Order: sequence, then structure tokens, then C-alpha cells
Amino acid sequence: MRLGHQVSYFSWPGAPATIGPTFGRIARNSEGAGLSSLWVMDHFFQISMIGPPELDMVEGYTALAFAAGQTSRIGLGTLVTGVTYRHPGLLAKTVTSLDVLSGGRAWLGIGAAWNEEEHRGLGVPYPSTKERFERLEETLQICRQMWAGDQSPYAGRHYRLDRPLNVPQSLSRPHPPILIGGGGEKKTLRLVAQYADACNLFDNGLGPEGIPRKLDILRAHCDDVGRDYDEIDKTVLARVAVSSDGSGSGPGGMPYATVDETVERFGKLSEAGIDTVIMGLADNTEDATYGLVAELVRQVEPLSAR
Repeated sequence: MRLGHQVSYFSWPGAPATIGPTFGRIARNSEGAGLSSLWVMDHFFQISMIGPPELDMVEGYTALAFAAGQTSRIGLGTLVTGVTYRHPGLLAKTVTSLDVLSGGRAWLGIGAAWNEEEHRGLGVPYPSTKERFERLEETLQICRQMWAGDQSPYAGRHYRLDRPLNVPQSLSRPHPPILIGGGGEKKTLRLVAQYADACNLFDNGLGPEGIPRKLDILRAHCDDVGRDYDEIDKTVLARVAVSSDGSGSGPGGMPYATVDETVERFGKLSEAGIDTVIMGLADNTEDATYGLVAELVRQVEPLSAR
């Protein structure tokens, strides 16, 4: 099992002047602890689940480019880009540029978008759910075509590209890995089966309506389209608060757990079929946290999804 780290909060003491140094230290510490990937949200306002929209939020691909310059090995991606935020041809160029400049470490994390307040606030069109999923599928087709070096015109319902040229080409071959976020059973997981290298689910429990059900549905979609289910990296986003003794609670009131307790939690996710846990990590600005994270990585790596 692999572990990643998502950073979703930037309103640290002294912000905005401290955002760059603090985020740079988080990126270096994440890599030093052996985490496989570093993720940021692709939002322009802070989301309501974390705080009010007025909290600090940096643009995702700028943040990843900055993190690339602070690190040398860790994977870099957005969890996840809203399909409505960028024209697909420009999105492919952006992810390609990150991939080239980072030495082949970029991911394309993408989804159908949801934050209407953010769209309206910044003047970004917010089409219907149906149209957003249509745009998501066309964007996936365009990105894969551009990464394949196919410059032939693309004509879809929502996008037309006369010459989808992509030079320089990505270092990752055949393309930067594609992760689709969300657990929608009819559309999202079907798109994962057709186009993606990874899915991302919420840590919504291991009961009959939780992760196992979502993975069973993904497997059925893979069977329908002739895709090898085992090719797809099954990832989950999970809040994690870890301390040496497991006492007390972290930011937001989440109880701390010990390393052993967290390993046990991740072991259950592995048994359910999860390959990668992307952690929303409490105390991620504290250097001491990453010693515990390194021990988590050491104990969790031998776990494999069944």
C-alpha cells in the first residue's frame, strides 16, 4: 500500500507571507517521510467543509510547480481539477509542462466539478450536471489524444480543436497517470473504467454501502468495457491525525490515533481493495509529525489490496 498527502489548508499564522515557506517545508517533509504523492485541491475559494471562502487558497498548478522545485521524487497532482475550470487543450499543456519540469512526476487528477459558489464568484460558467459529465469525457479524450501525439482535429459536442499539438511531450509514458475523483456509480466509475489509471473515493466506511460496493461497481464497469480491473489504482482520501500516544484530539476535533492504530485502519482499507491512501494530515506543518508518518509508511508499504 502507498500513502500520499493532500494539503487543503493554507491559512497558517502569518499568511500570506508564510504560505510559500510553509508549503515548501511540507513538500520536502512529505518526500523525506517516503510518501508517494503530494496533492492540492483545485479550488480558488476555500471549500465549506474546511472553512469560509475567505480563507487563503492558492491556485493548484502554481502550487504544484512550486512544490516540484522543492522536491525530486514525490508525485504531484490536483485532487481534483474541476473540468469546467480550464479548456482541455490548455489543461493538457499545463499538466504536460508540470510533468516535463518535474522530471515526469505529474498526475492529472480530474472530476466533473461541483463548487457553484466559486464558479459564480469568479464568472466561470457552471453548466448542468449532465453537461459537466459530457465535458469531462471529452476532456479525457482530448488529453489522451494530445499525449498520444495525435494532432488530428477533435470535434466534440462542447469542444473543437483544429490542431491539438502538444510539444514538448510529457516525460511520463504513455501519459501522466489519470485519476478521476468521485464515486458516482453510473457515470464517474464508468469513466474510470474507460479512461483512467486511478480512482479516488472518500473514506466512507467499509459497510455494504461503502468502499466495497463502489469497487464492485467499478469492477463491473471494467468487465463491460474489457478493462483489466487490476490495472486501476484504487485510492481513498482519508483524514488522519496521528500522535505518539494517541491521546487528545487534533485540529477540528478529530481524535488522535497511534501509528499502530492507524496501520490497523489502513489494513482494513487494504483488505477492502484500496491500494493508496491519500491522507488529509493533521499537524502537517509540524516537522515532528513526519517522523510518525515515516513509520506509517514503513509499516503500511507491505500491505497489499486483496
